[in-house]
Amino acid sequence: MEFLNATYLALFVIICIGFIIGNIKIKGISLDVSAIIFVALLFGHFGVELPNILQKIGLILFIYTIGLQAGPGFFESFKEQGKNLVVLAAIVIFTAAFITFLSIQFLGIDKSIAIGLMAGALTSTPGLATAIDVTHSPLASIGYGIAYPFGVIGVILFVKLYPKLFRINLSKEEADYEEKVNGHFDVITRCNFKVENEGAIDKTIAELKVRSMTKGVISRVQHNNKAFVPTKSTILHKGDYIRVVGTEEALRRVELLIGPKTDIQISLGEDFVVQSYLMTKTSLVNKTLGELNIKDNFNATITRIRRSGIDLSPNTTLRLQIGDKLMISSQKSCTSQISRLIGDNKSKLSDTDFFPLALGIVIGIFVGGVSISFGDSFSFNLGLTGGVLIVAMILGRLGKTGNVLWVMSGNSNQLLRQFGLMLFLAVVGTNAGATLVETYSQYGIKLFLIGGLITFIPMVLATIAARLFFKINILTLLGTLTGSMTSTPGLAAVDTMTKTDAPSVAYATVYPIAMVLLIICAQILGLIF
Repeated sequence: MEFLNATYLALFVIICIGFIIGNIKIKGISLDVSAIIFVALLFGHFGVELPNILQKIGLILFIYTIGLQAGPGFFESFKEQGKNLVVLAAIVIFTAAFITFLSIQFLGIDKSIAIGLMAGALTSTPGLATAIDVTHSPLASIGYGIAYPFGVIGVILFVKLYPKLFRINLSKEEADYEEKVNGHFDVITRCNFKVENEGAIDKTIAELKVRSMTKGVISRVQHNNKAFVPTKSTILHKGDYIRVVGTEEALRRVELLIGPKTDIQISLGEDFVVQSYLMTKTSLVNKTLGELNIKDNFNATITRIRRSGIDLSPNTTLRLQIGDKLMISSQKSCTSQISRLIGDNKSKLSDTDFFPLALGIVIGIFVGGVSISFGDSFSFNLGLTGGVLIVAMILGRLGKTGNVLWVMSGNSNQLLRQFGLMLFLAVVGTNAGATLVETYSQYGIKLFLIGGLITFIPMVLATIAARLFFKINILTLLGTLTGSMTSTPGLAAVDTMTKTDAPSVAYATVYPIAMVLLIICAQILGLIF
């Protein structure tokens, strides 16, 4: 393997082979990008070395992009059903950490290997990154590599077999979940009404306070067989027809205020159009619809906003985010002006400004280096991993500070994350491969058994707690388990069992929480020993 002494060649050969092996599926199970570490272990065993600076760069990019994406979901998760799911995630992580503690204290397992076992058993690459950062040892990668395969397979087997062993009716669980979701999320729809109520006749829309009173939006008015986009000063006459966009409750209030529903269709003339615009203007991020003032500027009406697959009813306090789709009713002559105002440029979603990226990482490194002293004998700091992650989550939640836009498009985030992860896995794998055989000779099958226990026992305890104390829907529970175990293959397995989004919603809520708890536990174990 002399020709592989060329660092750049070795790096990309490892990545290429890793992707080939990672895409191989056996009964629907694959290693995906994590296969790179196993290829790197083999190359490291045969003497291939890669510069450690690549590991640091990869680690920083990977953790920072995860934090940016996880930030909004992490903070929002506490507002919904997150409290119960957080408890379950804590049970999984703390149980895994306790078993790891016991293996170090009573079984004589090296702390670097043990913390790596915990990360591998929970299939957490950020956990491995933290283990290496805390222990400063390649042995953590060996522990990760030993425990990871059962971590992947064990989670998949657990979520697949659990409903069958306990004869759980998944169809009923789906129906229960959908009923709860439909009662929680308001569906945005539209309906036409005839102006007949005495209190609404010959009043302007502003006088009636339609939006504030009903939460509905009047998108068009038909008077004397002529339809148009209304303004605040538009007067509603008896016999006029209006179209309103809003929730079922909003439409019910409009009927009480204005008049009965009607099947009469209201078609705008050739001079009017209803179309969607993509919010890509960075200067508008975090601005409210009230500040946008599109009604007064263009006599246009925002009827709804689509964000992350959900239709939102517009109100003056709603803040804009990059990637929002605004459905706007306006005159054709105004569409180009509205487009310039909103941005409406799909290519901008793929642009990445590297200044906020670099600045955020610099802040994260400084925060991670700040030590907090507890007396003369103990001090604590977040470390490189913790500092970058916490700062990224906060910046991801803020979205924008002044002219600095912290967030990036999903495609850009995914590309940088994959690139960082590939660098990180390739380097830590080659470093660990040099001592792999020696470690296995010393510990034998014991490490595999401990890794299996760290995977299996936390899931069992969390499941018992969920069924006894929280009465969580089984689909949500399975998604919570895969999120707590940070297992994407496990989530994929659960998704094939249901047509609902229950598992992925729970996974998205729990994953960042579990990741943070795991990093904290790894930090604490590193400090204790």
